[in-house]
Amino acid sequence: MPHSHQHHDHAHDHHAHDHHGHAHGHTHGHSHTLPVNSQGKTNLAFLIAILGNFAFTLIEIIFSYLAHSNSLLADAAHNLGDVLGLIFSWIALLLLQKSPNAKFSYGFKKTSIIASLINALILLSSIVLIFREAAEKFIHPSVINSLDVMLIAFIGILINSGTALLFIKNQHDDLNIRGAFLHLLYDALVSFGVVVTAGIIYFTHWEFLDPMIGVLIGLMILWGTWSLLGKSISLIMDGVPQDIELRQVEAYLLNIDGVSEIHDLHIWGLSTQENALTAHLIMPTIILTDNQRHEINQDLKNKFKINHVTIQIERGDGDHDCKEHSC
Repeated sequence: MPHSHQHHDHAHDHHAHDHHGHAHGHTHGHSHTLPVNSQGKTNLAFLIAILGNFAFTLIEIIFSYLAHSNSLLADAAHNLGDVLGLIFSWIALLLLQKSPNAKFSYGFKKTSIIASLINALILLSSIVLIFREAAEKFIHPSVINSLDVMLIAFIGILINSGTALLFIKNQHDDLNIRGAFLHLLYDALVSFGVVVTAGIIYFTHWEFLDPMIGVLIGLMILWGTWSLLGKSISLIMDGVPQDIELRQVEAYLLNIDGVSEIHDLHIWGLSTQENALTAHLIMPTIILTDNQRHEINQDLKNKFKINHVTIQIERGDGDHDCKEHSC
């Protein structure tokens, strides 16, 4: 594939050679991280989002106690979790840009998956704090300062929605960036809910709504976090990425002219940006040309979002030792 600012693929033609009765050929497709011209903007977006949301979280924590508002404290706990998540995501993104070395031949791609897992665990911790504070308010209700709560939450809408827009362009390129975008946008919606709740309390004096909304916010965070936790665990266990259907990939490979059988097909996430594939294709009569290798790389990337491809070609005149053991 011709080089571009965003991706570059390499097709390597290794001479077929005999090894334990098999003829092997390998095709490799590599796709790297964000476009170089986007990395600087993304780094700046993370810096602005982290500083802005951390400052706002401190303000929320202070005013939640001054205004006796559980919903405001719940929002602050969630925002603090997001700030920590943004920091871990940014660190992972920076490590993604580091080149592989002799010790880490894949580079530091897995750190982005670890960051996603840490983000999920942080959010779960914030939910525990939210539920604890809500229970305390149900047992010992207190009058909240609705106007202060409305003012602070409205500022939160502006900060969260503004910083979310910084990630909107590259949100589809990386799970961590998309997570940052969705969390910030979600925070803006939560802050909007806090404003509405404080407004209702101001006119009705229904103080029980404050801890009730705190609990609802906690349940909403739990619903979103559970998905993030599941995806992160799946990726860290080298599971097939959720947006890839292994059987569809298998059907595509079997449909290649000359392929009679396929075995040891493995698909996993190298990072939150890149997916990898290895497979053994039985091709008794046909050898792949460079153009065919290139076309396979392109199809796997465009149709299935698989960037790093290694395919071993075998004649099929020997035992498949790899059927029961990973190769």
